[in-house]
Order: sequence, then C-alpha cells, then structure tokens
Amino acid sequence: MPGLAELAYTTAGGVVGAAASSWFGRQHERRLLRAEVMGRVQAMAVITAGVRDVAIGWAPLRRTAAGRARLTGELGVRAVLDGGADAEQALREAFAELSVAALAAGVPRRIMDFAGGAHERALECAVIALADRRLGGVLPDAAGLMAAADAYQRGAVGLLIRTLWHPWRTRLTARARLRALRAEVAALEARQERARAVLADPEYADRLHRELDAR
Repeated sequence: MPGLAELAYTTAGGVVGAAASSWFGRQHERRLLRAEVMGRVQAMAVITAGVRDVAIGWAPLRRTAAGRARLTGELGVRAVLDGGADAEQALREAFAELSVAALAAGVPRRIMDFAGGAHERALECAVIALADRRLGGVLPDAAGLMAAADAYQRGAVGLLIRTLWHPWRTRLTARARLRALRAEVAALEARQERARAVLADPEYADRLHRELDAR
C-alpha cells in the first residue's frame, strides 16, 4: 500500500493537473471567442468598405420629429454592394452576429455599441459621397466628411479590440476614451446633418433620382 507521502503527492499532482487542464481549457475558449469577435469585426469592415453605388429604392420618407431617419430612406435610395446586395441589411445582420460574439467574449455593451454605430456612420458617409458624386459634387467638404468618419470608425473599433485583448489594462482608460468618442461622433453627426440637408433638398433629390433612373 502507498504511504501517506506517496498518497499526498499523488493527490496533489491530480489537483494541480486538473487545475492546469481547467486553466488551459479556459484560455483556449477565450482565444476562440476573441477570434470569433475579430472575424465579425472584419466582416463589418468589409461591408462598410464595399459600398459600390446607390440605386433607386423605395419612395422617399419624410423625416419626422420623432427621430432621425436613415439617409437612404430620406433620399429614396439604397446602398448596394458588389453583386447588388443591400449594404444596410448586410450591416444589420453582421452587427447582430458581432453583438452575440462580443457579449460572449465579455466586451461591455456600450463599447460594442460604439463600434457598431461607427460602422453605421461610415456607411452613411459612403452613401453621402456616392450621392454627391452622382450630382457632380455639390457638397463643399465630402472628402473631409469621409476622413472624419474613417477616423471615428478606427477609434471606436480600436477601443473594442483593445478591450477584447487587454480588458484590465483598457478599463483604466475606457471612460475617458468613451467621452472622447462621444465628442467625435457629435461633431461627425453635425457634419453629416449639414450634408444631408443639402442632398435632401428637392432640387438635388429629384436630380439624383433622374440620374439613377437614366442608367
């Protein structure tokens, strides 16, 4: 029969082995969750970068006092990807998948929402730029608007990625970074609203539809 010392060593070894196995298992699971989030982030980036044109959509919707309508709805157009897929629908589906993956990986919802919202802003700015191009360049600062949207998108998505890989380190600066992102998106929204006001003017909206209908 084994002595007490041998029994103690055997028991301790079993406990250590089980703890190590559990730790490595959790690490492997975290890596899988992080990889899933990164894949979903990349999928959203591909969509926002892949808007190729605008096409005639449903009849234009009037903006109500209740909230901010989508620009595509206000102009009566839709954003299309290569192959003709609807970009906004694809982005909504991709964000739903990112939400599931990010929450499972422990990313706070508000950080995830900023990243998703940044992609929506980028897509709307792409629609603004494409509509402006169709109209022959009626906006004074379309390039600057796109640059601001890109900077905001990089900042919001960057915060999500840092939170994903370095949650404890990022927690120290997350509150200040979120304040900065709120200021950025407020300035970006003001620029978007000015551009939207120009494009939604009946003269330009009608001209845009004639241009799209003539293709």
